Amino acid sequence: MSDFAQPVRQFAFLLVDKFSMFSLAAAIDTFRSANRTIGRDHYGWITVSADGESVIASNGLPLKVDYSVVDMPPSEILFVCVGVALDFPGKSKVLGALRSWGRRGGALGALSVGSHLLAEAGQLDGYRCTIHWENRAGFQERFRDIECTGNVFEIDRKRYTCAGGTTSIDLMLEIVRAEFGASLSNEVANQFHHERIRGDTDRQRIGPERDLTGKSEKLKKIVAMMAENLDEPFSAVELAKGAGLSVRQVERLFLRHLNMTPGRYYMRLRLERARELLRQTNLPILDVAIATGFTSHSYFAQSYRLQFGRLPSEERRTAY
Repeated sequence: MSDFAQPVRQFAFLLVDKFSMFSLAAAIDTFRSANRTIGRDHYGWITVSADGESVIASNGLPLKVDYSVVDMPPSEILFVCVGVALDFPGKSKVLGALRSWGRRGGALGALSVGSHLLAEAGQLDGYRCTIHWENRAGFQERFRDIECTGNVFEIDRKRYTCAGGTTSIDLMLEIVRAEFGASLSNEVANQFHHERIRGDTDRQRIGPERDLTGKSEKLKKIVAMMAENLDEPFSAVELAKGAGLSVRQVERLFLRHLNMTPGRYYMRLRLERARELLRQTNLPILDVAIATGFTSHSYFAQSYRLQFGRLPSEERRTAY
């Protein structure tokens, strides 16, 4: 529990088994540093769990919480903190608490994979959200009517979601900035050597080794087009037209910056999405193939084995 006696604004963090300790610490410490910078106890926080008992984080460390979710005091925003597990003890109680909170008009937030629980509880219907890039494919397949942007964080009316990790800092800094201005939020960011505060239009990295910082803006645009169109891949001509380049210019761009052809890069994106779906969902393998732009099951299996050294069926078996 926070040491601050009477905070002006208090936030609650609902922890579930294997929650991300880093995401939680990043969020809470941003408010702690803001209090220090402001010079008074403006922000406060409490931790809660399904039953009020300690929760084990994904790194194995136990954390004692302040309240159970049913007897927690009023808070401005209830953030649900999820890490690597979407099934955990007390899940039905947690979902019930989120629904109850939402019915009463309370503001809800999510760190990392927490958006999945909010969606399961029906609390993201009609709202824009984000989630960690590794879980976005499975989320989009299960909750097709929910707009999941892939940005580092999203604030849509009374819903506050972020991709976890350092994006927890960005989301909390936005809350601070909205109240005290950019100067103070920048001062808080500097305490963490957080070089640039990202906004709600900043994208997450698309996937493994997708850091395109310092690369051509044209390249970034083409990669974004690819990432958003994996089920019906664009042709080379369509990609080039979208970037205002010729096909040959696009080829040279990819070879210079990424040391591979656009087609090969696009194939990697599609296969990485397929792997996420195989690991995160129960979709039939043929449906996974179709969702990633393959019309032939055999071609999908062959391409998958060439990329990852195993068949899609073998990937599915190792996921459980």
